[in-house]
Amino acid sequence: MPTDRKATMILLGTRKGTVIVDRGADGWRPRAIEHAGIPVCFAMRDARDGTLWANLDHGHWGPKLSRSRDGGVSWHDVSTLKYPAGARYIVKYMPTPDFDPAAPAARPEYKGAIVYKIWCLAAGNADQPGRLYAGTIPGGLFVSDDGGDSWALNRPLWNHDSRGGDLFAGDATHANRWFGTPASVDYGVFEPGIHSIVVDPRDGTHLLLAASSAGVLETRDGGLSWSGRNAGMLNDYLPDPRADWGHDPHCMAACATQPDHVWQQNHCGVFHSADGARSWSRVSQPDAGVHFGFPVAVDARDGRCAWVVPAHSGAQRTAIDGGVFVARTEDGGRSWTALRRGLPQRHAYDVVLRHGFDACGDCLCFGSSTGNVYLSEDRGDSWSCLGQHFPPIYSVRFG
Repeated sequence: MPTDRKATMILLGTRKGTVIVDRGADGWRPRAIEHAGIPVCFAMRDARDGTLWANLDHGHWGPKLSRSRDGGVSWHDVSTLKYPAGARYIVKYMPTPDFDPAAPAARPEYKGAIVYKIWCLAAGNADQPGRLYAGTIPGGLFVSDDGGDSWALNRPLWNHDSRGGDLFAGDATHANRWFGTPASVDYGVFEPGIHSIVVDPRDGTHLLLAASSAGVLETRDGGLSWSGRNAGMLNDYLPDPRADWGHDPHCMAACATQPDHVWQQNHCGVFHSADGARSWSRVSQPDAGVHFGFPVAVDARDGRCAWVVPAHSGAQRTAIDGGVFVARTEDGGRSWTALRRGLPQRHAYDVVLRHGFDACGDCLCFGSSTGNVYLSEDRGDSWSCLGQHFPPIYSVRFG
């Protein structure tokens, strides 16, 4: 994707449909809502061919994918993702005060896999026409090589030792180190989920993905094998904070032109890697409010530059001290600047979810769970409001 292009479209996935916001001669204007009344947990544009995608979260019909090949004029459902017969996983439960994630259950409980949520999508590189990836709850990675007409589960990841081994072949041969995410509780389960997929622009067979709550995994052979990439990560509520598994990244993103710079906003802080996720450093500044949050956006030209939208953790899950701000680092997390100009600083309770923030050149945009959408065209130095009456925002992506 070009790193100096001017943003002309913003796609919003909202609680009640897909909203496309276009840049015109008189500024940004939203179109009429699409998929009206249907939750859209993620929406994006495939830069290779301009196809628009929306992940529909039907309460009755289940998750579906919708595709537009004419810029959003018309939309059509495509083949839904399905786990193959025999796909199982080991059930986990919400943590209790005596919960010990380091102690594997003596008798694992198994459950047949179904797709609860299509949490994210990612496109392959320009030399991989038709390649798409989808991350789901309960922690499956699906791959398409025909532009979304058909999908297949990546079995090496599903059968990984960190998940108990090949459960198609029989009972678990290893302890399950993938735990649940509260994002799945709305579906009546507590299962892991894949929410971030990063394709290396230099090599389409090299992927990083982030799963809650497991951590970061890497493949360098197109998904034939996977390895954990959690060195340096800290999970403060595990018995061993430096455990190999059980980490809770909320969102992960990499620099487009310097992809060895990878960032994550984690439940336990902001983390940065300068070596392609082989090691991580926590670069939070809790005294400045920069620690907990959900999204992270990375500059496409400078891997040391990233933005987060901090929030209170715990039950509050609100803006800090009633004021919304974006924090920017330009030195790999050694220092952070709070950017507040144009953002509400009193009686604000906005929270920005993990896919609700994006960057394109000097433009930044985020949407909140209270339906407010803010835009900056000067790298976050100042902000303007694009609307205050949208449905709750689940995802924001420039097109």
